[in-house]
Amino acid sequence: MKTKIFGHRGSAGTHPENTMISFKEAARVGADGIELDIQMTKDGVIVVIHDETVKRTTNGKNKGWVKDYTLKQIKKMDVSYKFKDKYGFCEIPTLEEVFDWAKSNQLLINVEFKTGLVSYKDIEEKTLKMISDYGLENRIVISSFNHYSLVKCRRISSTIDLAILYMEGLYEPWDYAKRLKTNGIHPYHQTISKEIVEESKLNGIAVRPFTINDEKKMKQFIEFGCSAIITDYPKKALALTV
Repeated sequence: MKTKIFGHRGSAGTHPENTMISFKEAARVGADGIELDIQMTKDGVIVVIHDETVKRTTNGKNKGWVKDYTLKQIKKMDVSYKFKDKYGFCEIPTLEEVFDWAKSNQLLINVEFKTGLVSYKDIEEKTLKMISDYGLENRIVISSFNHYSLVKCRRISSTIDLAILYMEGLYEPWDYAKRLKTNGIHPYHQTISKEIVEESKLNGIAVRPFTINDEKKMKQFIEFGCSAIITDYPKKALALTV
């Protein structure tokens, strides 16, 4: 099966990460899917931003935790990040805005729960309900470094696609994934080998390493037969799958 290409935070190598223009660029170049990160505002709205704090991606002009801002306050922040001169003001999208846009295409969407530092009340329940309301169950992969969140998602839904994220070497990751009743692994690319890819797939576990930006590495993981690769440069990666 052909290795799918997921745009990391959209097309984060060429556009402001986790913004609508970044997601639209990934779609424009033909990516199979996008990866995005979610947090929750003070008033309980799920928003798409990687860090638990707002400082890095809002050009250093704001500080503090996402959880301490209302949606109205969040929407005033400019997350054009290092691309400000090129694209101008970019706002933080809500997950609902992304899902509304997703109705116009067939992209797969990897939703990453950023629940490692902040315990957002009912974020798993709210997200799964939104996925169901939009009829996106067959296009979603949920991932997280917080595996408790994944276990909670599995208790809520027996069918949603789940994948464990991890940074360090993990012994027989396919076995761990099965024990948690998840469907895939999203390992840091330096932790895996061809054998891990092959053994995982033999055990019915999808393998989608992140974040692969070097073209040699992209080619290597495509040759390994990874289910997908996650990259900041989907256009570059797609050229290697032709």
